[in-house]
Amino acid sequence: MWHVLTSDQELLRDTTARFLGDQVPLSRLRKDRDDPAGFDPGYWATGAELGWTSLLVAEEDGGGSVSGRGAVDLALIAYEFGRHAAPGPLVDCNVVAAALSGQEGDVQRAALAEILAGKAIASSCLGAAPWQRPDEASVTIRREGDDVVIDGTVRPVESARQAGWLLVTGRSDGGMSQVLVPAGEAGIEIRPLKGLDVTRRFASVTLDGVKVPRAFLVGRQADADAAVAQQLQNAAVILAAESVGAMDAAFQMTLDWAFDRYTFGRALASYQALKHRFADMKSWLEASHAVSDAAAEAVADRTDLAQEAASAAKAYIGEWGPELAQDCVQLHGGIGVTYEHDLHFFLRRVTLDRLLYGTPAEHRRLLAAIQIEREQAA
Repeated sequence: MWHVLTSDQELLRDTTARFLGDQVPLSRLRKDRDDPAGFDPGYWATGAELGWTSLLVAEEDGGGSVSGRGAVDLALIAYEFGRHAAPGPLVDCNVVAAALSGQEGDVQRAALAEILAGKAIASSCLGAAPWQRPDEASVTIRREGDDVVIDGTVRPVESARQAGWLLVTGRSDGGMSQVLVPAGEAGIEIRPLKGLDVTRRFASVTLDGVKVPRAFLVGRQADADAAVAQQLQNAAVILAAESVGAMDAAFQMTLDWAFDRYTFGRALASYQALKHRFADMKSWLEASHAVSDAAAEAVADRTDLAQEAASAAKAYIGEWGPELAQDCVQLHGGIGVTYEHDLHFFLRRVTLDRLLYGTPAEHRRLLAAIQIEREQAA
């Protein structure tokens, strides 16, 4: 990351890097590829103690950041997650924790305490999004007396089988609604999905007439549009920084290979055609650093351009992250496409991050809608 860091931020970043290097090296990730969760519960609980889940939560709710700019601090952690291809629901737990911060309900406060302590995992079921038309939502939420009823299917949902809580976003008459649902509630079916990223686990979540009391609503019914937009900004910052970390790892690995590998008595890096490819990759990487950092700072400071910065980062890095990683594979030659080589961990990470919480096309669609709305208001 290119932020100017305080000593506390450096400590947070370096502590996370050492912990990930010790606890989840790539050799461990290979051994855990068939583990249902992908990580040990103690690993995630210790991460929560290090501050992984609390940086977007207000201090009065048990959270707090080391710099007062939670999104920037969280981006530092996300970058290390990408650089180590680390497992764990960093995005979802932070998105849900931030959504619950400031909520007055007993259920919401109890769930938040469990998430902050690493005792429970929370997953986000995004069944409606700002770039969708109302009829494109995959989840509906309606009132029925003193209860709310949820119907629909969301996929993919990270760590859904390990989650204690699901934050379900759906469409109601008049706007989006969000409900905090215990994962074991009647009417919920969770089916594991085959995933591209061997270090993370995803599932399909179907909610068939799931009924919970109105007290489980997060905010007011049909009034969650602004809250969902904020959550998407948070997710975009985390995913962008994580992808940049993976891009950095893949690029450095390939650069080292090009100087170590000799063909016809010359280092691979000495060939002019390959120099041009490295120059392209370096420009994508530097631009990705810049747009990721700008998004984290805009979201942390809640500027008027926060949504645009977050969507721009998600769209740009979503396009060029996989492109860079694919070039790295090609430059490695045959060894780059083998499972035994480490490079595929980072290719998988950036490819999957491209799809989560909105594809580049969907975020460009959102950016266009923002611009059109601004021009109409002028």
